[in-house]
Amino acid sequence: MTKELSDTIIDVPGLKVGHAQDEEALTGCTVVLCEQGAVGGVDQRGGAPGTRETDAMHPMHLVTQVHAVVLSGGSAFGLDSASGVVRYLEERNIGFDVGITRVPIVPAAILFDLGIGKMDVRPDADFGYRACQNANTNPPQQGNYGAGCGATVGKILGMGQAMKSGLGSASVDVGAGVIVGALVAVNAFGDIVDPKNGEIIAGARSLKKGPLRIGSQDYFANTLNEMKSLIGRTAMGFNARGNTVIGVVATNARLDKEGASKVAQMAHDGLARAVRPAHTMLDGDTLFAISTGNKKADVNIIGAYAAEVVARAIVKAVQSARPAGGLPAINEDG
Repeated sequence: MTKELSDTIIDVPGLKVGHAQDEEALTGCTVVLCEQGAVGGVDQRGGAPGTRETDAMHPMHLVTQVHAVVLSGGSAFGLDSASGVVRYLEERNIGFDVGITRVPIVPAAILFDLGIGKMDVRPDADFGYRACQNANTNPPQQGNYGAGCGATVGKILGMGQAMKSGLGSASVDVGAGVIVGALVAVNAFGDIVDPKNGEIIAGARSLKKGPLRIGSQDYFANTLNEMKSLIGRTAMGFNARGNTVIGVVATNARLDKEGASKVAQMAHDGLARAVRPAHTMLDGDTLFAISTGNKKADVNIIGAYAAEVVARAIVKAVQSARPAGGLPAINEDG
């Protein structure tokens, strides 16, 4: 009997996902554990990244496997959460064997959520350790959890006109038992659009006065249009800092490091379908790709569907979000 998919990254065998967050401070981190090791790749496209251990994932470098991937809020401070994941794995003797010990390989990426909640509370090593303790094979919570706790979108007109976003996940069976899944924390400068019709579903809110129905097209300012306006061009210099979409794509298809890096590269196409604009100098957009299994599959198929699940995960991130920090979410105007 074919196992029914949960439409989340956990459908890929060999993974656990855990969150830790502070709902008052509106920040947190998410860990994807691959304790048996997974071939990893990465593709970083935004102009303002915050990352750790990404060089080790590139082809022609010694390390071939990672043991966890961390997505975190807290800007650069949040990279400290990966240290807690390293400690958790070391206690269980999981890591790259260097003879005298095992060194856990834990790449990480961060997003900027200091503009909402409490800016002096950031995910640290204890957050990362707790996320590992919470990790399991259940479908991960989405919305205001983990790295999505303080995520927002549509900030060209400032945080006062932004909307609450969060964490989203999706998966697909591409045939012969090969699964591709994604987990994405959505903290974009731009708007989130429905890839099916290009309409904005979350993003910068219009400055128009009067009652506007949340989700209607006149409710949104339309970031692309605002970028051409005098108000938008002026506001970008003051308000547009603090963004980034970060995520993990996983598959049980057999990939080498080159293949994993190609999948991460192709997965960014899904980001560009659902975020408008994407990959700006104001974002640090970073996607990891990990391979946990030995299923035979064409890397082109895995990459094509990686883009599909990333786009759907981004949409689910805003659909699952709840109002917080004074900001509305797609399903409730707060």
